Amino acid sequence: MTFVQVIDCKTSRFQELDRLMDAWVEQTKGKRTATHSLIGKDRTDASHFIEIVEFPSYEEAMRNSTLPETDRIFREMVALCDEAPRFTDLDVVRDEQLSSTTVRRFFALASEAGELPPLDEVMVEHHQHHDPANVEDVVGMDHVRRELRVWRDGFDFEFTVEDLIAEGDRVCARWFWKGTHKGEFLGIPATGKDVTMTGTTVFRCGVDGRLAEAWWEYDRLGLMEQLGAFEEMER
Repeated sequence: MTFVQVIDCKTSRFQELDRLMDAWVEQTKGKRTATHSLIGKDRTDASHFIEIVEFPSYEEAMRNSTLPETDRIFREMVALCDEAPRFTDLDVVRDEQLSSTTVRRFFALASEAGELPPLDEVMVEHHQHHDPANVEDVVGMDHVRRELRVWRDGFDFEFTVEDLIAEGDRVCARWFWKGTHKGEFLGIPATGKDVTMTGTTVFRCGVDGRLAEAWWEYDRLGLMEQLGAFEEMER
């Protein structure tokens, strides 16, 4: 279970404290078990800071605390604080990246059977769509819907999201796609073939959490080969 430690402290020497944290990061390379650290400053009290440190588990946090570098840095940190810092230990019971949830919802809507559902809940009106197969970038939700309709008319398909990595306003999705070629696609009549494809898409989320931009990379050449697009050329 993911474990989080919250450190609540007051200091008028934050710049020194910040340099101390940089030193700890440098000195514990290859040894520390912390996976994420965040420091926030109280908007109503410039001397009040809260650090949140994430670990894979409580046991890993305890192992991190026994590092000699951690012990030394902690004692120096306490000396920089105006009063003794307070610690709160938390077992994480819910951890939801809302931008990642939006990306998963988009892939589900894109492959949903029947009429293409509205995309307003996951996409901004002026969404920018970057696809290396297109000469120009596609801008606007209506254009994205037309792009999706080409794929949906050509295939019954579904996406499987293999990995999602979120940082800031970006979400990177590594996905697997499989479909049945049921209709004309880029001039190729329906073959009834079952085909697969892999790809990666990087999404940028807008301030309202919806998808504002996307960069697509996928094995289109491999897909066309599975559909027999090159067989005539080889004869």
